[in-house]
Amino acid sequence: MPAAREDHTWTVDGDGAVAYLFGGRSGSKSFDDLWAYDLAADAWQRVQAAGVGPSPRFGHTANWVSGVGLVVWSGQAGSDFFDDLWAFDPAARAWRMLPSQGDVPAKRYGSCAALGPDGRLWISHGFTDTGRFFDTRAYDFGSGSWSDVTPADRQPIERCLHDCWWTPGGKFLLYAGQTNGVPALGDLWSLTPDAAGGAVWEQLPKPEPRPRQLYAQAQLGGQVYVFGGSDPDSRKLNDVWQLDPMELTWAELPGNEGPAGRAGGTLVADESRDRLLLWGGKTDDGALDDGWELTLAAEG
Repeated sequence: MPAAREDHTWTVDGDGAVAYLFGGRSGSKSFDDLWAYDLAADAWQRVQAAGVGPSPRFGHTANWVSGVGLVVWSGQAGSDFFDDLWAFDPAARAWRMLPSQGDVPAKRYGSCAALGPDGRLWISHGFTDTGRFFDTRAYDFGSGSWSDVTPADRQPIERCLHDCWWTPGGKFLLYAGQTNGVPALGDLWSLTPDAAGGAVWEQLPKPEPRPRQLYAQAQLGGQVYVFGGSDPDSRKLNDVWQLDPMELTWAELPGNEGPAGRAGGTLVADESRDRLLLWGGKTDDGALDDGWELTLAAEG
C-alpha cells in the first residue's frame, strides 16, 4: 500500500479497471512511486516501471489519454518546479518523456488539467515561488506542441490549488482554489472555445459550497463530485457536493460521519460499481494513508 501522502494524483485508466496513483508528499519528502489499484479486487500493487520516469514531485496533474496512457505534467519538489510532460504506458510498463514545443507553459505546481473534446490536454493557472498564473494552454498529442489559448479579455483571477474539468456540453469549468491574500476561493468559471480557435471565460453563479482549496473531485454518471479541502479559516472539510455541470446546480450529499476532514486527498470514480473512492490527504496532524468508499446508488 502507498505510504501516507498528500498532493498526489490518482487516475482511472480508460477501461475503468485500474486507478494509478503517482507522486505526492509527506512533510518534506516528495515521492516518485507509481501504484496500481485494482478496482474490482480493491487491492494495491506497486508498479515497477522500466526506464527513467518523472522525478519525485507533488502538486502535479495526471490524466488518462487513450492511446498514450497516464500523462503527468508539472509539479514541485522542494524549491524546484517542473514543466515536463511524461506518459506511462501500462502495456510496456514504461515511462517516456513527451515532446514539448510551441507555447510551453512556465514551470508550476497546483495547476489543473483536463482532456478536451478536441483531444488536447487543457491546463489553466497555477503557482511558482515568483507568483501565480492566469494563463490557459492546450497540448496537442499529435504534434507535441502547446498553444496559448488564454482569452485576451476577462478571465479568472490568478490562482492555484484549484481543479478543472470538461462538461458533456463542451465547456471547460474551473472552480475554487486560492490566490494572493485569499486562502480559499469559491468561484466557478466556464471557458467556451470558439470556431476560430479562441475562447471566452464567463463567471457562473456563485456556488453553494463553502470556498475551498486543495479539494478532491471526480466525475461519475455525468455529475461532478467535490470532497473536502481547506476553507478560508484553514479548517479541513469533509463535506461532499454534487454539481450538475449542465444545469449548474449544487447539492450537498447526506451521509454518515465519513472520513476526517482533509486537504490534498484524491477522489476517483468507479463507474462499474457506482461509487467514489477517496485516498490520502492531510489533516492538521499530518499526511494520511486511509481509503474510503462512497456508494452513490442510494442517492440515485
